[in-house]
Amino acid sequence: MDSKYNIVGFDLPHTDSDDRLRRILTAALSNQKNYDNYPQLNYWDAEFFNLHQVQIFQQSNNDEQFSILELANRSLLEESYFIEKAGVGYMAKMVLLAETVEERMLYALFTADEATHLHQISYFLPEMEVSSTDDPFLRLLSEVVESADKTVLLFVLQVVLEGWGLSHYRRLAKECRYPVLAELFSSFLQSESRHHATGTTLFNQITVSAFSETTILDVLAQFLFMVQVGPQSLLTAIEQVKGHLTRSQKIQILEELDTETHSGTRLEILRSLMGGTSAQSILQNLEERGAFKPLPAHQCV
Repeated sequence: MDSKYNIVGFDLPHTDSDDRLRRILTAALSNQKNYDNYPQLNYWDAEFFNLHQVQIFQQSNNDEQFSILELANRSLLEESYFIEKAGVGYMAKMVLLAETVEERMLYALFTADEATHLHQISYFLPEMEVSSTDDPFLRLLSEVVESADKTVLLFVLQVVLEGWGLSHYRRLAKECRYPVLAELFSSFLQSESRHHATGTTLFNQITVSAFSETTILDVLAQFLFMVQVGPQSLLTAIEQVKGHLTRSQKIQILEELDTETHSGTRLEILRSLMGGTSAQSILQNLEERGAFKPLPAHQCV
């Protein structure tokens, strides 16, 4: 196996349903709630995605609207699945990078958290056999997880992305139409908060080298640009159902989605996560690049 993918684990397949390892895992997770009787539905509605404001969506027939929502919902669930899958490998890696007994113990517990989350979210993607992803955010996440620089790992993954994940999962829970899945995302918050707090604590004890700072700036500039350009996954979902969209149609959709407000809110949350750490020069550099300014719709396509 290519060592590039050993940590993030995106290429790791699932065993067959009758595999003995799976039975042992199920027994080990016996105290975890099962979700065998979940319904196949769209857990987040059109208003969650602001699709109720999009003309081409509103003018679509019921089947097309359902299909667009299905793709948008699936994208959210797949993203959560891959993030938790990467989290298992990342936390296990941090066990090896730990510098005290307590740090090693914490990351061992965090690995179990991520394994539990992966197990639980998989119930809502039962046919998930995806071993790779074309999503640019997940590709960037994969590259960072494989990094050997602990400073980069702590700041990008635990300070910024785990902090962002708290806000993201909270919103998914609050606006989910299916109480069982809403409860599941809510249950992630306590452990994710511990992961974020640990990353912030450890990062604030580190003197950031010039090399690490350069790497962090490069990664975060890429990530923040993905936020600046707005909900591109919704454009993809609409195009998959409705067919090719012209540039002017894409601009109109993004304007109707109020992409600047959508991105601006998220960018401000991300900026606040960086402001509470010993990374002021990183924050200042990103501000000077304009990385926290949302882009108007015509610059997003």
